[in-house]
Amino acid sequence: MARATRLGICAAAVVVLGSTLAAAETGSAVPATMTLTDALTYARAHQPAVRASLARVQASKAEAEIPRAQWQPRVGGTAQLLIGTGNNTTASYVGVAPLDIPRIGGSTGASAQAANLAPSPSTLVGVGVTQEVFDFGRIAAQAAAADALIDVARHGAETQWLDIGFGVEEAYFAVYAAKAVLAASNDAHERAKVHRDLAKAGVTSGMRPPIELTRAESDLSRFDVGRVRARGGLSIAQGVLAASMGSTEPAVDVSGDAPAAAELPTLNDALERAMSRDPSILYAMSRLTAQERSSTAIGARLRPDVFLTGTASGRAGGVPSSGGAPSPEGSGWAPVVPNWDVGVVMSWQLFDGTVNARKEASRALETVRKEEIDATKQALRSFVARTYVQTSVARDALPTLRQALDAAVANYAQADARFKAGLGNSVELADAEGLRTDAEIQLALGMFEVARSRAALGRALAEGL
Repeated sequence: MARATRLGICAAAVVVLGSTLAAAETGSAVPATMTLTDALTYARAHQPAVRASLARVQASKAEAEIPRAQWQPRVGGTAQLLIGTGNNTTASYVGVAPLDIPRIGGSTGASAQAANLAPSPSTLVGVGVTQEVFDFGRIAAQAAAADALIDVARHGAETQWLDIGFGVEEAYFAVYAAKAVLAASNDAHERAKVHRDLAKAGVTSGMRPPIELTRAESDLSRFDVGRVRARGGLSIAQGVLAASMGSTEPAVDVSGDAPAAAELPTLNDALERAMSRDPSILYAMSRLTAQERSSTAIGARLRPDVFLTGTASGRAGGVPSSGGAPSPEGSGWAPVVPNWDVGVVMSWQLFDGTVNARKEASRALETVRKEEIDATKQALRSFVARTYVQTSVARDALPTLRQALDAAVANYAQADARFKAGLGNSVELADAEGLRTDAEIQLALGMFEVARSRAALGRALAEGL
């Protein structure tokens, strides 16, 4: 589910990217800004995947009312006009579903040798009511199975939201990283431009050889390309953020400073919290419960059924009575003979091999659901341990990345001073510039990795619920 959600977000980002880049090139409307809290709130209300999962919960609730509706009375009516022969003997018939045999109210008692093939009309109109009285727990078992599917849908929706929330957080922090990369690229371009101008002045005055200018021009072009790519990366990140939120806007920007990552719990505490809160485990457990209740509901189909029945009808047949009684008015064309009945009926299907086979198949699926719970727990433990280590490594790397940046800035300052004093050359300065720019970008990516890995751990711990 998580992988399908992420693929859907990426596909949506591709759709919005074209309009995002077009807006960036034409300098049109600036993307709206949102805080992380606002972005998550918007995603919960507007992300199509979240809305679809909530709709599935409502659909499951509606389906759970179906078995309970069996307690409501059933009312039906019929109107019939049959034309056929009225020959009959004392033979008995068993009504079967593929063959409908009409009941003949009056008969001449003719044998096969003296059968009359002349047709006679028969009419019938009636209305009947049946009401469930006692079902020996059959309906209750079906309702319990349907209620269990509500829990499955609800835990599935919670899992869906955690995946969406993590996608929003990841995209949100990616915008900050893209902005930091763009800032580093812009600063590098501005410094390279100053160095190009200094080199040009030195070459013009004869203080420097021409190769200094050509190298400075080359470095300026290289940093200009990096700046263009950084702008495109920011546009892509803003488009992915909009898509992850379910926004109809082509891009959404972040607001203010990046939120600080939450403190890390201990690994044991993280594993314990994940096992007790992650909805993927609750989802797997609810599927087992639903399967167990489904097995019970299937077996309950063989329980007895008691219901009330009542019918009011009018009928008539045109076949002459063997006792010489007069034919009803209308000679069978009008249902003028009234009848009614009220009764209590018990129906009991004692054996059905198909029902028993379905019950055994459902019991086999219960074993599958139990194994799925163990597999889900194992996958979650692995995910928590992996993201915990990733977060720890990313945090431990930050001080070194900052030290590397400080050293690169100091190295650049020395190279810049040597270049301005005429002691250094463009190669030395370009090397120092590249080292500084790379250190700035690596620090930005390192801060993004801390935020992303901590958000992934938060997803595993179900902190978004």
